[in-house]
Amino acid sequence: MKESYVFDYVNENDFHKLERSLKKYNMLAYKKLYFEYYPQLKEGKFLGKLVSKANDTTTYSLKLPTDSLFSKVHGDIELHYIVYQNEKIIMLDKITPIEILSEGHQSELVTYKGVMVSKEHSDKDIFKINLLNMISK
Repeated sequence: MKESYVFDYVNENDFHKLERSLKKYNMLAYKKLYFEYYPQLKEGKFLGKLVSKANDTTTYSLKLPTDSLFSKVHGDIELHYIVYQNEKIIMLDKITPIEILSEGHQSELVTYKGVMVSKEHSDKDIFKINLLNMISK
């Protein structure tokens, strides 16, 4: 039987907050992460882009599915993780964009034309959304 990898966290509380916010605001990305990507990672199939490689550690960045307008306003949703080959440990680091996801965990976010809008930078986000909508027409 093949030995599987074990998940660990750089900061478990913060990671779970980001995960819950992802579940609330982007269910598709959460479902892909939880039901497709996590099982593959545990089997040793490392997904995503290789960011760096050191002695027995490898760092990856895995892009999660999201709306293109959300990506243009806030950035791509990515899972960052570190693999320790010798210990068979996958260290889950963070889910980006941290700012909007952590703000979504702290308080209810509003949406504008289907995209989450930060309370702290609402004018900037609404301007970006309107600009992108004007460009696409």
